[in-house]
Amino acid sequence: VALGQCIRNLTSHTACVTSVRWGGTGLVYSASQDRTIKVWRAQDGVLCRTLQGHGHWVNVLALNTDYVMRTGAFDPKDAKIVPDEVKEAGPKIKELAEKRYKSVMDAVGEELLVSGSDDFTMFLWKPEKEKKSVARMTGHQQLVNDVKFSPDMRLIASASFDKSIRIWCGKTGKFRAVLRGHVQSVYQLAWAADSRLLVSGSADSTLKLWSMETSKLHTDLPGHGDEVYTVDWSPDG
Repeated sequence: VALGQCIRNLTSHTACVTSVRWGGTGLVYSASQDRTIKVWRAQDGVLCRTLQGHGHWVNVLALNTDYVMRTGAFDPKDAKIVPDEVKEAGPKIKELAEKRYKSVMDAVGEELLVSGSDDFTMFLWKPEKEKKSVARMTGHQQLVNDVKFSPDMRLIASASFDKSIRIWCGKTGKFRAVLRGHVQSVYQLAWAADSRLLVSGSADSTLKLWSMETSKLHTDLPGHGDEVYTVDWSPDG
């Protein structure tokens, strides 16, 4: 990035690449319309393994470490309305980020990956070690458009063109609940920092807040005049 140069090309997919995730253990994960997920070693670009199982395009990937990777050295619980100036140098920032990541890994054990597909299913993987999936997650009646691990890594949420959101166990992939209320396709999801609330954006022009305690609608957020394609939630809440 600093030099504006291409370091290496990672070639193996035979169709469009639809999603890319960079993990915390030096691996890069890519999903494709060729129905596969590929695991690459970032250091030298070597293809480590190919994950197969989906019967149609793989649309989206999510890691259980996405939240800690996103926030890096800055713990959201220490956030302030007026942020302090960052005084630490680059190496110190890197050290703090690695320390936070290691503490998360000590708690959960390993990085998990979830994939969502046009075949209406999701798969849960242990991509660092295994080609075989941990679980095949079925229930959606149309393509899976988005998947997200909760910040505490206990839950997975999936959004679908079938107008529903489904909640799954973040460790086993077992089904927990279905959230219904949207009247058109659900495009994207975002978790609150404390994992208690989930927000969804839909083709029905609304956003909806969902409570994980009750597995029911918490607040309806109308106002847009057309489809809501994307939504995000600030890491500091």
